[in-house]
Amino acid sequence: MAASTNKPGATAMPLRAAAKTAAAPASAELGKDAQLQAYRAMLLIRRFEEKAGQMYGMGLIGGFCHLYIGQEAVVVGMQMTVKPGDEIITAYRDHGHMLACGMDPKGVMAELTGRRGGYSKGKGGSMHMFSVEKGFYGGHGIVGAQVPLGTGLAFTNRYRGNDNVSLTYFGDGAANQGQVYESFNMAKLWRLPVVYVIENNQYGMGTAVNRASATTDLSHRGSSFDIPGERVDGMDVRAVKAAGDKAVLWAREGNGPYILEMLTYRYRGHSMSDPAKYRSREEVQKMRAEHDPIEQVRSRILQNKWATEDEIKRTDAEVRDRINEASEFATHDAEPDPTELYTDVYG
Repeated sequence: MAASTNKPGATAMPLRAAAKTAAAPASAELGKDAQLQAYRAMLLIRRFEEKAGQMYGMGLIGGFCHLYIGQEAVVVGMQMTVKPGDEIITAYRDHGHMLACGMDPKGVMAELTGRRGGYSKGKGGSMHMFSVEKGFYGGHGIVGAQVPLGTGLAFTNRYRGNDNVSLTYFGDGAANQGQVYESFNMAKLWRLPVVYVIENNQYGMGTAVNRASATTDLSHRGSSFDIPGERVDGMDVRAVKAAGDKAVLWAREGNGPYILEMLTYRYRGHSMSDPAKYRSREEVQKMRAEHDPIEQVRSRILQNKWATEDEIKRTDAEVRDRINEASEFATHDAEPDPTELYTDVYG
């Protein structure tokens, strides 16, 4: 690992290189249908987030807005490993998770713009959307708060005697939270069916991971609780799928928790208000050029002649049309009635 430094861009590249030498499973050999499915799913997230960023700049989205651009392979790959009944819970960089779970882009975008057609009736915003139907139990705005909740979902599954698994996502910035380790302890003690997915995008807000963490291989964070963990190339959907298959099966068969550290990268700042001056433009451009998760799949599709350039362009156009429809809906849908201030409030 690189030594601690204040220089922009001095920490991320060594961490990305570590993904190539990590003791992670071999990449899954995804066939034509799976690759095309992954491409469309990741592209939907990318175009949604680009549009959300544009609408934020126009003042149509208020409050906080954390974009998932660059990290799409993590949630798309993991969703390829689950079954109906499994639960997903994450932090505030959550739009991608919602879309990967099958939530309607119209409802997600309408929540961002505070409209009544949003998933929380326009009252929750970016970090407070749920869909029990899709097994999505929220983005959560308090750093690390979703980890004990995701552990609780796993406890429910164990208590009820089903074989459902909780995928509990958190970032490198939450990896030093005390509640995370309390959750690890309980999960191991009770052999709970939970997979902890650490989305290590290498910067907790504006701080590089090796300036905030004494040990930067976060896949080992469960070692003192005897929880197995692996480090995975989170920019390659095949590697994510392979590691996810192993971890989910481990939890589903009653062996207890598993930790997956996904080495990934966000192209934008921590939130829309973050200019990201703590890293160099060259670092971001290098990641886009050499490791972009969507371009990797696109190249494989074309190389294997699973689709033509024209078919790829049609897919992109269809996805753009769908996102534009969501944007139109979220712009023109009615705002919540003032009486909604008094509903869904619990003492």
